[in-house]
Amino acid sequence: MDYPDLRTKVGPLLLKNPVITASGTYGYGREYSSIVDLNQLGGIVVKGISLKPRAGNPPPRIVETPCGMLNAIGLANVGVDHFLEQKLPWLRKLDTAVIANIYGHSIEEYGLLAEKLKGVQGISAIEVNISCPNVARGGMAFGTDPGVAAQVTEAVKKNTDKPTIVKLSPNVTDIREIARAVELAGADVLSLTNTLTGMAIDIEKKKPQLANISGGLSGPAIRPVALFMVYQVVRSVRIPVIGMGGIMNERDALEFLIAGAKAVQVGTANFVDPRAPIRIIEGLLKYCRENDIDSIEEIMGSLRT
Repeated sequence: MDYPDLRTKVGPLLLKNPVITASGTYGYGREYSSIVDLNQLGGIVVKGISLKPRAGNPPPRIVETPCGMLNAIGLANVGVDHFLEQKLPWLRKLDTAVIANIYGHSIEEYGLLAEKLKGVQGISAIEVNISCPNVARGGMAFGTDPGVAAQVTEAVKKNTDKPTIVKLSPNVTDIREIARAVELAGADVLSLTNTLTGMAIDIEKKKPQLANISGGLSGPAIRPVALFMVYQVVRSVRIPVIGMGGIMNERDALEFLIAGAKAVQVGTANFVDPRAPIRIIEGLLKYCRENDIDSIEEIMGSLRT
């Protein structure tokens, strides 16, 4: 065993370290393999997968903002069948946790996706994106209604043999209410937060800078909001929490771990530096050595209030 020990247990998952790449920011992993040794990562969450391939939203669909970025990619992806046939065989060769992020536009779709991944080797867990529009409810996101969020969780759990991570939206009045609902519905782990809804306007053209008008705000600008939500949820549920939102370096990651997260996801930082997750792992090792910490788990939930 290496010293210090960065291994962390996140519900049913045992990760070699608490640093995971966030969905949509590292593609399907292979795109970064010439730059980064992916085996050093605690895990990879692949780009969100739907039942059928999706082209996503028209461009422009990314806008840089102060301390962050807006994106309206529209969950473009190759579809679950292509993922299983063309992407997963390569991912299976990695010595790290591979987490499949799934999304649907109906509760039935979530269940069907979970079923397609059932029994599939090489997938360590499923992350369920409930920030998608629910076509049966006029486009309202699944994650903004506790009852509907619970129904999605139940549909996935009923059709999977994988640990289930539910990814929560911050665009709610009280995220603790949603967290408790999906916990009761059987979620094994929670991840939070997804992006905050925002927009940007071109003042010369007097038009939205995104073709979709609105997009998801990520990056350092949202970190204090995400951190507080993680702090709240950790104290409201018994299942483990993975924290994310504007984590750029090991100090940011440590804030989430001290608040009680069992692992962190790194997203927007990857667009600035694809090696950001590796730098964060190295920074956590250095911090533990300098502070005589034998195991990273000693830090988790150590906040004094």
